[in-house]
Amino acid sequence: MTMMYPLIVFTYKPQHKFSSFLCVCLLMIITFIEAQSNLCRTSCGNIPINYPFGIDDGCGSPYYRHILDCSELGKLELRTPSGRYPVHSISYSDPHVLVTDPYMWNCQDGDNFRPTRPFSLDTSTRFSLSPQNDYLFFNCSEDYVIVEPKPIFCERFPDRCDSSCDSASYLCRHLPQCATALDRSSCCSYYPKATESLRLMLKYCASYTSVYWRTIGTTTDSPTSQVPEYGIRVDFDIPVTTHCLQCQDPSKGAGTCGFDTQTQNFLCLCKKGNVTSYCKGAVMGVSAAGAVGIGVGIWFVKKVRAKAPITCGVQSNENRLF
Repeated sequence: MTMMYPLIVFTYKPQHKFSSFLCVCLLMIITFIEAQSNLCRTSCGNIPINYPFGIDDGCGSPYYRHILDCSELGKLELRTPSGRYPVHSISYSDPHVLVTDPYMWNCQDGDNFRPTRPFSLDTSTRFSLSPQNDYLFFNCSEDYVIVEPKPIFCERFPDRCDSSCDSASYLCRHLPQCATALDRSSCCSYYPKATESLRLMLKYCASYTSVYWRTIGTTTDSPTSQVPEYGIRVDFDIPVTTHCLQCQDPSKGAGTCGFDTQTQNFLCLCKKGNVTSYCKGAVMGVSAAGAVGIGVGIWFVKKVRAKAPITCGVQSNENRLF
């Protein structure tokens, strides 16, 4: 977060014909804004917001700047090139974000397919579609899409196996939460390897939906298993740096990792201000904008000091600026 500019107040007395009486009283107030660590919200609704994310500019990692948006009602959304999507949950131990797409098919739609749009991610971010996602396509034209039972088709045509949409998919035969939702519509499973592949599939299919496999039973008493649920799992990387680890270290002040909103350089956000190292024992710095303002003020004072003596503290009708 950038510091506020210093406030500079000048008072002067007009010049006379033979002598100059210039009164310059410089008051420089370097005002730090409220510590940014206090401005970094740690939740949106019931979803925790931790590093590398931030819903306030300057918080978290600059790699995920302007990615998440928290509404006044506490609703968290993920921004992508294809739109904004409600966030269902965020996991930091197994880094991923679960989002829902209101345009995708759901159980309530049944055989009635609404217009949809392909989901896409910004490739410049550290997000990626999880391989735990499965995509189901409905009523695809067999003139343009290879709709075949994959095991049999792959045995006969191994070179075209990846291009086929599997009509024998387990998920098509056991739609999560609504196994009998489709009465007269076809279903096949296909994993598009690029956004363009997804667009092409939707050109020849009525609609689609995404199913991710949620891991359950993580205790030692029960074996790990997975259950299918509707939604899109988006994996993310957590950038780990020495600066951030030192900043978060409780023995070094337990700061919050952030960045300068102008330069995107690392900042450790502390209760008393922002530093480039860690909070404990650090001297709070001034932003580049503040430093420039101070420098201009000092230059001005030096310039006028050579022309007139300084007498500070008194304001009259002759020397008031406004």
